Amino acid sequence: MRDLPTPKVGAQEVLIAIEIAGVGIWDAKTRSGKWAEGGDDDEFPRILGVDGAGTVAAAGRRVRHVRPGDRVYAYSYDNPKGGFHAEYVAVAASKVARIPRGLDLQMAGAIPTIALTALQGVDDTLGIKDGENVIIHGASGNVGMLALQFAKLRGARVLATASGRDGIAFARRLGADEAIDGKRDDIAAAARAFAPDGIDAVLAFTGGKELTRCLDTLRKRGRAAYPNGIEPEPRKRKGISIKSYDAVPGLREFERLRKAIEESDFEVPIAAAFDLEGAAEAHRRVEKGHVLGKIVLRISASSF
Repeated sequence: MRDLPTPKVGAQEVLIAIEIAGVGIWDAKTRSGKWAEGGDDDEFPRILGVDGAGTVAAAGRRVRHVRPGDRVYAYSYDNPKGGFHAEYVAVAASKVARIPRGLDLQMAGAIPTIALTALQGVDDTLGIKDGENVIIHGASGNVGMLALQFAKLRGARVLATASGRDGIAFARRLGADEAIDGKRDDIAAAARAFAPDGIDAVLAFTGGKELTRCLDTLRKRGRAAYPNGIEPEPRKRKGISIKSYDAVPGLREFERLRKAIEESDFEVPIAAAFDLEGAAEAHRRVEKGHVLGKIVLRISASSF
């Protein structure tokens, strides 16, 4: 724990008094030096955290859509003025939005990164439509648990691959039409029973041979997508569209996310909440794996 100056706010920035910050595997890998996009060793020490929620403490003179006192959530990867695992963070205004109806601060702080990644995979990269048969591969993971809900919102029939019996139960509770253990069950047989004419689309949040088996179930001219960072990446296939993508924060993207959340019976499972002083333990929990729900930090900001 360190005491640092409150970040200065530029004309197009927002200063947020953070109350809840998300913790992801990218934070643990950045800390350990294993995350390729997380910077070089000479960039340490650094404040981790790419997303969170809290109250606007100050807004730059050119900011119009939020003002001091608003409850907001935000996502800014590799934020130039420090991350969200702190009492205050200064973020570009385009990466900040008011919290949607139906979400409390803990849920809002947990989801900006994973919800934008999930929704943009479902809508922008795959364009999932009503009645399509879709595999959400890794549906018991942080992004997968939200992508499953967004795919159902769009009217898809979802076959979820999960991890373990508890992961299968977790995916079914969140709305999967069918769920299997991606490592132990026969993906091809499950897909044939689920969609005899073939799967229309695969949205993957984990790679490897199990993803290859999911891709084998796609019908001709089927499509697949995965966020950049999934390893190993799947090989291209003739007759199938396979795309990678990155989650993009922005005012339009947050507005679309707000509509999707408010139109659905949206659930944000929280696996555990740690105080800021417990950040190291939060990292250990994330690195251990098999987390059903999101890990968050509770951060109590002092008076501005």
